[in-house]
Amino acid sequence: MTTKTLYLLCSAAPPVFDVAHVIEDAQARGWNVCLGLTPTAAHWLAESLDGLAALTGHPVLWQYQLPGEPDQWPAPDALLYAPATFNTVNAWALGLTDRLTIGLAAEALGNTTPVTAISCTNSALAAHPQYETSLTTLRNAGVQLLQHDNTAADATPFPWAAALGGLDHTALQH
Repeated sequence: MTTKTLYLLCSAAPPVFDVAHVIEDAQARGWNVCLGLTPTAAHWLAESLDGLAALTGHPVLWQYQLPGEPDQWPAPDALLYAPATFNTVNAWALGLTDRLTIGLAAEALGNTTPVTAISCTNSALAAHPQYETSLTTLRNAGVQLLQHDNTAADATPFPWAAALGGLDHTALQH
């Protein structure tokens, strides 16, 4: 079986604390995982970054490298952006690539890399008029989009397994 590379990109939302288990699940499915975080997510996981790098075998990235530095990750075969917060969804749809994770996600669309995302926001932010426009823009760009309402404490579990299953299916077709 050929190993394919998955870029797992995460924003700062509570499901990011499950990322080690998600990496292990993806690896069990045959993915070589590279983990990218927003700066806030990197701050939230600061004490785990070395362990996550050891788990993936790649540095965990959260900022752009300097010009001329060699790439630290292999090219992706697929990309999963989860959790993708309100800010992430809107910045990505608008092409605002000041954060590494948004830049990688935007490039993946331009390179026709299969992309899945799980938006994760509360109902108040989801009611903002730009949010639905951004979701539509990403869907129209080819992003397989799942949504998760992060409003209630007893909300349904974050759909990590569904996203990974969708990537497995997409990778077979790509």
